[in-house]
Amino acid sequence: VYEKLVYDGRTHIRLASLENMWDRTLTVSSCGKTFSCTGWKVGWVYGPEHLVKPVVLANQWIQYCVSSPTQRALAQILEVADQPFEGHPSYYHSICASYQRKRDQLAQSLRAAHIQPHVPEGGFFIMADTSLYAVPEKFILQPGPTGESPVTRDWGFARWLTVEEGITPIPPSAFYTPETRHLAANLARFAFCKQDSSLDAAEVKFKELAAKFH
Repeated sequence: VYEKLVYDGRTHIRLASLENMWDRTLTVSSCGKTFSCTGWKVGWVYGPEHLVKPVVLANQWIQYCVSSPTQRALAQILEVADQPFEGHPSYYHSICASYQRKRDQLAQSLRAAHIQPHVPEGGFFIMADTSLYAVPEKFILQPGPTGESPVTRDWGFARWLTVEEGITPIPPSAFYTPETRHLAANLARFAFCKQDSSLDAAEVKFKELAAKFH
């Protein structure tokens, strides 16, 4: 779903385009990220017939009700998205330029707060190292979403930053297995798919955080 959201002059290489890979690859994507309509669950899958047919047969029992107007809109927008848009060669170039600028602003804000970003080459999330901050114990001991206590450090950090500083990251251990989630203890995930006003407000808060704790 992020194949069009790549930065710094890079391009996404589809696995199916590599030698001898078409017959063994299904390409799956959606309109959610690229066209800023996450939640409508409208997408597509393509590949060789012998792989696509089972997907078609299974899908009628899994997702039997989808937004038909959104499907029609997506079919139309895919035909025009490659055309010039707002001074850029295409809509895809436009949104990449916008997100790259937002990415760079958020990364700089994180650095100012002594939170080291791992700057991504695509997508719209930044993983960052938060290890220089001590998380108050009360945020670790509060039960987690499934009732567990204590929670992992990344959950405690996300709570603390939300409650005390008004900045909400995503605790990445939610995407790990129980056996590996300790690897995310010092990480937090920040989204830059935001309005400029939100990123500007976050920049101010991160500067305040830096002045307060370092």
